[in-house]
Amino acid sequence: MPWKHSIRRQRAELARALRQPMAQLAPQLVPIWGNRRRMETLLARNIFKIPYCLQVYVLKTDGIQITDNIGHGGSMPGHYHRDRSRRPYMKELVPTQDFLISDAYMSLSEQRPSLTALQIIRNEHAVLGFLGIDFDLRDLPVTAGLFRQSAEWRQFKGDPAIRNLVFQQSRVESPLDSNIDQVMSILEELLTQNGIFQVQIHFSSSQAIIWLTLDPYRYRLLDIDALTDPDICLAYPHEPYPSLVLMEPEKIAGILNTFKALRTTDETFYLRQASINIFSGMVSVTFSCDGTHYMRYDEFLEKNTAFWFGNSAA
Repeated sequence: MPWKHSIRRQRAELARALRQPMAQLAPQLVPIWGNRRRMETLLARNIFKIPYCLQVYVLKTDGIQITDNIGHGGSMPGHYHRDRSRRPYMKELVPTQDFLISDAYMSLSEQRPSLTALQIIRNEHAVLGFLGIDFDLRDLPVTAGLFRQSAEWRQFKGDPAIRNLVFQQSRVESPLDSNIDQVMSILEELLTQNGIFQVQIHFSSSQAIIWLTLDPYRYRLLDIDALTDPDICLAYPHEPYPSLVLMEPEKIAGILNTFKALRTTDETFYLRQASINIFSGMVSVTFSCDGTHYMRYDEFLEKNTAFWFGNSAA
């Protein structure tokens, strides 16, 4: 999945930052192996050399901790002889590797996303144990670029109980259905002329949720009275259509008309909810069987009702 590629890049950047200081610290533990106090003193002197570190400790190969946790404020009592063998990062370790960054997991103490780096400690003859360093994800820098959602068509199945009963139901005309031409025209105006960049339409409950470019962190609810009254366009200032979008304004009418067709063509399989986002260029549709599709608007416009309700849809 694309988001996993982004995470792998982030982990690779963190590994580059952590590998050298951990590799330098691990051999210093070999001459004092088994001497708890000396090992804890060494960890306390070196914790500041390890970037983003929350706490550091030493484990035997069986996962039993042989030092307390050492944080930036010093020793953190209560962790000596702690059994970490069942923690997720211990299960990931490959013995032939000297260094590993775990997958993220939820910490036991704070229940926060965390990860652990492990460095093998070895002498000339054998592996003695591991240098363990914990990190709170809140403290780690984002070294990879912002994850961008793929625009490929994706389909999600919904509630099986709804799918199993789909043939026992039929569409009941809502107030929005009764005024659907008026509603679609008003939504087109809002999207192209009034700075609305996303709309989510709920056909059965006769409402819509909108987001404005001037105030993108808050949404507005429009009930059927607002959706059928052209005066609603006066409630939002006129805004030029944004330039950094992936959806041309002249395509919006066609998308809304397709929503109308998907809502009214079949009385058993019909549209329950739909959305448009002009910046991402994405459209979503959720049907009476509770299946949801996400796709680029141009791909959506290529599909006709036969695709959704004909043999190919079945």
